[in-house]
Amino acid sequence: MNIRRLKDILASRFMMATALFSSLLVFIIAIALYLRSKPILDAKSLGDLLLGSTWLPFGGEFGFYPFILGTLYVTVLAMIFAVPLSILSAIYIAEYANEKLREKVLPLIDLLAGIPPVVYGVFGVLAIVPLVEYIAPVIGTLGIPFLSSESYSTGYSLLAGGIVLAIMVFPIIISISHEVFRAVPSEVREASLSLGATRWQTIKHAVIRTALPGLGAAIILGFSRAFGETMAVLMVVGNVPIVPKSVFDSAYPLPALIANNYGEMMSIPLYDSAMLLAALILMLVILFFTLLARLTLIRIERGMNA
Repeated sequence: MNIRRLKDILASRFMMATALFSSLLVFIIAIALYLRSKPILDAKSLGDLLLGSTWLPFGGEFGFYPFILGTLYVTVLAMIFAVPLSILSAIYIAEYANEKLREKVLPLIDLLAGIPPVVYGVFGVLAIVPLVEYIAPVIGTLGIPFLSSESYSTGYSLLAGGIVLAIMVFPIIISISHEVFRAVPSEVREASLSLGATRWQTIKHAVIRTALPGLGAAIILGFSRAFGETMAVLMVVGNVPIVPKSVFDSAYPLPALIANNYGEMMSIPLYDSAMLLAALILMLVILFFTLLARLTLIRIERGMNA
């Protein structure tokens, strides 16, 4: 009995140690990135780095503002496209589709999640970019803010990056949302239907309300995937370090900046430090939005339980 108890204690301590180590990895990575980016932080103020719009490594100018905005814009644009379509798709698959259709559709959605990002990038270059180039002059004449561009659009733009990124996010949000809807107890639906509600009213007011925390988690995971995506966005977004004023303007997200430049021209003073600072900024922004989303989920759960 003592040996069994000792084994149980050792196993629990070992698992606790691995869990703590996994949690500490976040801080270890952050500290390592900070130490490597410290030279540029000592040479320039953080305000100049974050709010500077000039990127001239040969001249010692490292302004991250266009890259930060490019990352935020393309991610938000992707989520605007992805979230409504994904939630509606998940509702149909979970609540309306018959079992045969569900068995055929779900494996295809899972297959989409396994496609390499570079394949999405090639699809974007071959299909999305020409489409954006075609519709840009038409929509640009409408004069709608953030939809009109003063310059000719080549198709490599925020819109192309947002569409490709949305397609990549679809399978994550759809799969998780479908599981969340299927996990809602049947008693919730039966209680609503017994009161005379229609099927859609039941889904809208009972099922979605019950599944709201899970849907929030699905959106968070999709956002995290979109925010850190590199290769596919790099291929279609244009990679021009400017502050985009329209969805048809080119942009340069932080992941693309790191992927394109790290390991090159490291003889330039502070260049290596600037790249690692970009990685640190990317990590901190993802951490900030993840924590913000988590706090929002906690408030939703408390409101539902109140």
